[in-house]
Amino acid sequence: MNEIERLPLSSEWLRSFLAVAEAGNVTHAAERLGRTQSAISVQIRKLEQGIAARLFARQARGMVLTEEGQRLLPVAQRTLSELSRIAELFSNPLSGRIRVGIPDDYSIAVLERVLAAFAVRHPGVEVSVRSGFSIGFPDAVKRGELDLAVYTAAPGERLGKPLLREQTVWAAEASLSIAEDEPVPLALFDRACWWRDAAIEAMERAGRPYRVAYSSESVAGVKAAIGAGLAVGVLSASAVDSPMRVLGEDDGFPALPRSSLVLLIGETAEQSVAQEMERAIRAALLSA
Repeated sequence: MNEIERLPLSSEWLRSFLAVAEAGNVTHAAERLGRTQSAISVQIRKLEQGIAARLFARQARGMVLTEEGQRLLPVAQRTLSELSRIAELFSNPLSGRIRVGIPDDYSIAVLERVLAAFAVRHPGVEVSVRSGFSIGFPDAVKRGELDLAVYTAAPGERLGKPLLREQTVWAAEASLSIAEDEPVPLALFDRACWWRDAAIEAMERAGRPYRVAYSSESVAGVKAAIGAGLAVGVLSASAVDSPMRVLGEDDGFPALPRSSLVLLIGETAEQSVAQEMERAIRAALLSA
């Protein structure tokens, strides 16, 4: 028996390892996996003890892989992929229908990965998707119009199962220049939401003049105004595309709160199907 065969490794330890490696810290990894920070830390410690190697080094901005961690990363990814295939070979095929809500700032990249992976694994499930502004998703889930939804929660709002937290940022077209005494042209959502409120409150708190130059019901519309150089907008960090740039305090823009992405599952949803869709969404976000 070789050294690897003697190691009592757990797949949960490897999942926690991959989550921390992708997220860069334990807090975000715990949110993505729906576990506590202490549970993730314990699993990482057990994995390090099991293979007698230090996998992460703590730095000011989070945790980075050591040389040993870099060596383990592709092996862990392959191992979990193979374990997933084994489970699928002997599992009962799912069937039914699920109606999913996805925020439009995540819909293009994440939705494609979710649907592709889910369709391959569960061809017997009919999936319908609503992509748009997520403020209406909680009510849609309560009314039974959606079985499952990804919702961008306001700071302090306690709803659903946590997926991840992401920094909200000011974004502008790379060449846009605004004088300090000039009102900042803003691209905001044209309906009541915490994103709009947070942007206005931050500007007023900082004492910086502004004007609403563009309003849209969708993230796509706000991004179009930003990309055209018409205005500065508020986006989640993952929604910032090239050639946009992020504006910070050095540019005279105040800090914004983090956004929380949570998962809502309806009481009438078929739970076995909803759980599989949840796994697909978490996997897609983890690889994003």
